[in-house]
Amino acid sequence: MIHPSADVSPNAQIGAGTRIWNEAQVREGACLGSDCTVGKGSYVDHDVSIGDRVKIQNHVSIFHGVTIEDGAFIGPHVTFTNDLHPRAVQPDGAVRGDDDWRVILTLVREGASIGAGAVVVCGITIGRWAMVGAGAIVTRDVPDQGLVFGNPAELMGWVCLCGHRLDRQDGAWRCPECSRTFEFEPEAIAQ
Repeated sequence: MIHPSADVSPNAQIGAGTRIWNEAQVREGACLGSDCTVGKGSYVDHDVSIGDRVKIQNHVSIFHGVTIEDGAFIGPHVTFTNDLHPRAVQPDGAVRGDDDWRVILTLVREGASIGAGAVVVCGITIGRWAMVGAGAIVTRDVPDQGLVFGNPAELMGWVCLCGHRLDRQDGAWRCPECSRTFEFEPEAIAQ
């Protein structure tokens, strides 16, 4: 399903069951897997790769150089950057062209969730089943199942595959919701 007001390039690959809502734009060479949702007003730049069953909320900006794996959740108004030294012009005042940009790659791993309004600075990996809090500014890698929030985002704990924050009990990390247990390095958490 592609909403009539969406701008989807005929050179984009859209998987079966994927829904693209009103005023979204999907550029040439973008590849979206099956059963994805692209929310209203979202932008998917050229050559972006998005896996299966990814939910992209409204007004998300995903720029060239981003790969999002299966089952990730991208909250409303999330922005991914793709250049660490952006400039509109050269030092002599000449407008920068496409060949003047140095795209830095970003990877969002399987099952990760990124909260509303977060900014993901390019060149990092957000680990499997990690959770980024709303409004976070993510400037460095997030480990698998890591819970990060703040500006800059800091590792503040661990989350279960079901999305709940883990508690430390008897030397292990336990989910209060589903009772799964995990082993992590407790000293990695910001104090």
